[in-house]
Amino acid sequence: MINQRSSTINVNQMRDMLSTSGLNIGVEVEELTKFARMYQTYESAQHEIATKLENLDAEFQMNYNHNPIHHLEGRMKDPQSLFGKLQRKNLPMTVDIIPDNIFDIAGIRVITNYIDDIYTVERLLVAQDDVTLLKRKDYVENPKPSGYRSLHLVVEIPVFRSTGVERVPVEIQIRTIGMDMWASLEHKLRYKTDAERAEEFADNLIGYANELNQIEQNFQNIHREL
Repeated sequence: MINQRSSTINVNQMRDMLSTSGLNIGVEVEELTKFARMYQTYESAQHEIATKLENLDAEFQMNYNHNPIHHLEGRMKDPQSLFGKLQRKNLPMTVDIIPDNIFDIAGIRVITNYIDDIYTVERLLVAQDDVTLLKRKDYVENPKPSGYRSLHLVVEIPVFRSTGVERVPVEIQIRTIGMDMWASLEHKLRYKTDAERAEEFADNLIGYANELNQIEQNFQNIHREL
């Protein structure tokens, strides 16, 4: 089951959040209504992907006596971040431009038990007839200089609305428990610690990332023998 799931934001909540954000947005109520409807559509897409992953994990367990997925975490980009990103990209504050320019409104993080499971989850998901792979970046095979490892996908799925079918992108990050633990610490150092302190631990983090990867490789080898 998905561990973190946000509640749908209505127009009034979105307006209140933006009014306290400090962003000079000036979006009309009519456009905010469109944003709220779009936001709910992206939430639906996130839920659809989560359901697919849960079903695929359950089927894999039945067939192979192993759950590739340890747990799921859902994330929706909050309205302040969304409008802020539009501003940084010098894009108009309209709903129509979002689908072609912003792909990380809805996101799911898939935490796997072993490294092999990362690619098992990817293979099972993109094999679905209604799932279209839009983007893929493999930071597991090609880690970032910081040591960060994860498989990033953007997939598109249909969401069935009363007005028809909409195809919606969802960002998916797939990584192991160890990779996720490392990424959480690195994120805290990068965004919640002063630059000098972050730089002080940068080399250590790279070394720890490599050590964690070797440990997880060893665990995986043992699991294969069981």
